[in-house]
Amino acid sequence: MTLLVALGSGDPDPWVKQFRVLLPDRPIVKLGDNYDPSTVEFSMTWYHPAGSLAQLPNLKAVFSLGAGVDHLFRDPHLPDVAIARVVDPDLTNRMSEYVMLHTLSILRQMRRYRTQQSIKNWSDDDFQPAATDVRVGIMGLGVLGSDAARKLKLMGFNVAGWSRSAKSLDGIQCFSGDAELSDFLARTDILIVLLPLTDETRGIINKNLLKGLARDGRVAAPSLINAGRGHLQIETELLECLDDGTLHEAVLDVFQTEPLPETSRLWAHPRVTITPHNASVSDPIAIANAIAAQIRRVEKGEALLNMVSRKKGY
Repeated sequence: MTLLVALGSGDPDPWVKQFRVLLPDRPIVKLGDNYDPSTVEFSMTWYHPAGSLAQLPNLKAVFSLGAGVDHLFRDPHLPDVAIARVVDPDLTNRMSEYVMLHTLSILRQMRRYRTQQSIKNWSDDDFQPAATDVRVGIMGLGVLGSDAARKLKLMGFNVAGWSRSAKSLDGIQCFSGDAELSDFLARTDILIVLLPLTDETRGIINKNLLKGLARDGRVAAPSLINAGRGHLQIETELLECLDDGTLHEAVLDVFQTEPLPETSRLWAHPRVTITPHNASVSDPIAIANAIAAQIRRVEKGEALLNMVSRKKGY
């Protein structure tokens, strides 16, 4: 009953160490170790090398290290076994912290005040709307998006959500599907994107979508926070919208190419905030505990939680 830690990037040793504490009665190995492939029943992966799971004849389940699973489907040789994503309070809380931090920063014009500080300019002549006057729209109402929506509502924001399929959240207006996307955008001052990356969502943050955001709000122009996936956005069109005033501000945690190339104009744009894909950093202790609990479920004959649909891609 071996567990294989299959990382294509990052140091696997902290994960191996933690799993050996949590699952002391079974071998824990990593790619490159000398192990019998026929003994591997579970694998925890993050951007594993393509084909590295194909020669595991008794593999039962694959666990994605993070909330996203698009990295798995990059492997054309991915075994046809159960896939589960990590849903853990630590990941969820970290994402909601990130979303709340930057939503508040946009509301309270912190980018403007940082700029004023740098030139020693004392000025406060711009109107600041209250949270209740600002319409936040969240694209993606999974575990992360739903938690962020509830917490932003508690802070007073006028929150709505959009998802591919219909969802229901108490006290939050929910839109769904292509037919309701334009109405959702038209009532949104701050757009937060927490969508999974699928064939349908790739490139969804484009010029047409951004031009559909509200123009009748209490803010200078709409703003964007993307903490979902880098390939959701078309960066050339995003820059165009920042340059022409379609967007007031953008907070980006994810990019089409990571690390973000030094040549990218996003680095120096005066109305862009960049973070290095750390909105919801995976903590080895919390994530390892969640995966270990899933393995125990399987061994007791119980169904996996948070199963991934291969058809949907999430």
